Amino acid sequence: MTAVFNHTIIASTDRERSAAWYRDFLEAQDAPSWGLFTNLLIGAGVLLQFAEPPVEIQMQHYAFLVDDEHFDRAYGKLVERGIEHWADPRRRQPDRWNTDHGGRGVYVMDPAGHGIELLTRPYL
Repeated sequence: MTAVFNHTIIASTDRERSAAWYRDFLEAQDAPSWGLFTNLLIGAGVLLQFAEPPVEIQMQHYAFLVDDEHFDRAYGKLVERGIEHWADPRRRQPDRWNTDHGGRGVYVMDPAGHGIELLTRPYL
């Protein structure tokens, strides 16, 4: 069996706030939570675990592949709510999405300061 991605821990300053943001933006499902973790489930059974580490949080990059309809809903929320977003990871093209790799993509920061990419076509 080849390796399959199962879960990741996303460091946050407020795990409930971060989980709520991802639940809304990614249309994620609640999953049983335990201990230090607030958990959400996304496609292919991948678990996102939110925790509040006792250290300074370093920015991470998380990219999520969605279909065109999901992208439209998520992008609509960014615009409607006035959330800063960019067409590029260096944040030089504000208030736009890109058409790289034959699809659409957008970059936004989550509540803990992580760089989130939403794309409609995989790079490979």
